[in-house]
Amino acid sequence: MRSSVAAATLIVTMLLAGPVAAQTTVVRDVRTAVGCTAWPCSPKNDFTAGEEILRTYRAANGDTSQALEALSWLARAAFAANRLEQAQAYAADAYDLSRAALKTRTLESDQSLELALGAAIEVQGQIRAAQGRRSDAVYFLRRELETFGNTPLHMRIQKNINLLSLEGEPAPTLQVGEELGTPTPGFGQLKGKVVVLFFWAHWCGECKRQAPILSRLLDEHRSAGLTVVAPTQRYGYTLKRAPANRDAELAHIAQVRDEFYPFLRSEAVPVSEANHKLYGVSTTPTLVVLDRQGIVRLYHPGMMTAAELEAVITPLLAAQARN
Repeated sequence: MRSSVAAATLIVTMLLAGPVAAQTTVVRDVRTAVGCTAWPCSPKNDFTAGEEILRTYRAANGDTSQALEALSWLARAAFAANRLEQAQAYAADAYDLSRAALKTRTLESDQSLELALGAAIEVQGQIRAAQGRRSDAVYFLRRELETFGNTPLHMRIQKNINLLSLEGEPAPTLQVGEELGTPTPGFGQLKGKVVVLFFWAHWCGECKRQAPILSRLLDEHRSAGLTVVAPTQRYGYTLKRAPANRDAELAHIAQVRDEFYPFLRSEAVPVSEANHKLYGVSTTPTLVVLDRQGIVRLYHPGMMTAAELEAVITPLLAAQARN
């Protein structure tokens, strides 16, 4: 009797766990099949295997959030492979299915759905730009921002708008309120300097790896007019995502700055979610370089090497000497 009960329990457990296990692997399996286990990726040319994995999963489980996330990865891979029509078909499908899913789920409570819809919007904007329709891409993204501006997609959509339209424009004014250490100067006060805006997060490993590069560049070029402003924000938690109130998290941010970013003790560090939204900081670090007139000359989500930054900063610093 005992063995029969155990067997029955095992069968029930397997039946219950099966769909859950499938849900946790379908995204990984599709990404592996199309050659996009990391991003940016070097996708394969044949997406048949990825499509079949997703088709089999959907037949058994339906259009779960994980299925939609996997579909959005097909869209991203197809775009990376410059297969724009195929990417558009995947992205439009992921977009429509995600919008339908929002009738019963929310982006705030469903990360896979958030990722699926965010990627579907992003890819459709990128396709328009790749086809030479930059204005149309910006219009499309701004329309989506109007729809999803009060959701977790805000920063991701704004990032894509900024990638297409921010360089060459005056830098959006930072919100000055709460801050660590040095008061945040207005861009009017910084006119005549080359400014690096370093958007970082207290939990961000790549930000910590970016720090010594920025510190060295600042030491080398401060006398020529280089300065750094380092906006950050609260996320509602501290170490290991332990929930924290506003004061506790601010103290943690200060501790992280002092330990990993000692050069920022004498630089401006405004603390505001509004700045991250304005600059579309869905990726940390995000680096923005302004020339001496306050015009954005570089908008770059993600890390940069010292050589890459030098290539942008050096001509802007040299401009003063020529004038």
